[in-house]
Amino acid sequence: MGLIAELLHPALWSDWLNADVDQFGHASFWAAVLQIVFINCLLSGDNALVIAMACRGLPPQQRHWGLLIGTGVAVGLRILFTAIVARLMLVAYAKLIGGVALVVIAARLIVPDAADRSRIQAVAHLWRAIAIIAAADLIMSFDNIIAIAAAARGDFLLLGIGLAISIPLVIAGAALILALLDRFTILIWAGAALLGWLAGDAIVTDPALSEHLAAAVGPQLMRQIEFAAPGTGMALAIALGGLWRCWHEKRAGVAGAPGE
Repeated sequence: MGLIAELLHPALWSDWLNADVDQFGHASFWAAVLQIVFINCLLSGDNALVIAMACRGLPPQQRHWGLLIGTGVAVGLRILFTAIVARLMLVAYAKLIGGVALVVIAARLIVPDAADRSRIQAVAHLWRAIAIIAAADLIMSFDNIIAIAAAARGDFLLLGIGLAISIPLVIAGAALILALLDRFTILIWAGAALLGWLAGDAIVTDPALSEHLAAAVGPQLMRQIEFAAPGTGMALAIALGGLWRCWHEKRAGVAGAPGE
C-alpha cells in the first residue's frame, strides 16, 4: 500500500513531469511511445472485446456511457498498475523474472489461441458493466503490464502517454486490429520479436545480475554481453514460439484425426 500511496502522490507526478517533459523533442522518445502503442494494440484484442461484450446488454442510451466510463477506469488502473510494476522492476532480480516472463509471453503470442477468453456475461446495469470492464481488463492485462513496463524503462511520462494513446485505439479499432493480425501474421511474429528484444534487455540490465556478471567477466566482456542480450532474447522468443506453435499444431492434428 505504501508504494501505491507514493505513486499517487501529486508531488511525485509533478517531479516526473518536470524531469521528462524535455524529452518531447527527441525522436527516441516518440519511437518508444510507438513501441508501447504497438505492444498494447498487439496484446489487447481480448480486452477490447470484453468491453464491447460487457456493454452489449445495456440500454442504448447507457451503452456509450458504459464504454466511455469503463474505458476511462480501465486506462487509469492500467497506468497505475503498470507504474507499480515498472517501479518494482528496479528491485534486484525483478527485471530478471520479468524478462523470463516476457520470453514466455512472446512465445505464447505466436501460438494460435484455441480458447475463447473473451466470453463474458452481458449485464443490464451500467455500474456493474463498468466494474466488469475494470476487473476483466486488469485480469487479462498481466502480459501487457509486464511488456509495457519493460518498454517504458522507468519513464512514467512515456508510460502514461503510450497507454493513453493506445487503449482508446484498441477499443475504437478492435475489429480492424484483429483483422490485420489475422491477415498479416508477420505482425504477430514482429510483436514476439519485439517482446523478446525487451526481455533480453531487461534480463541483462537487472541490477543484481549485471553486477555479478561484471565482476565475473570484466567490463569489456560485459559490454559485449549487454550488446548481444536483446538479440539473443529476440531469437530465443522466436525459436521457442515456433517450436511451441509446431507442437500445438501437431497435437491439434492428432486430436482431430479420424478414430480419435
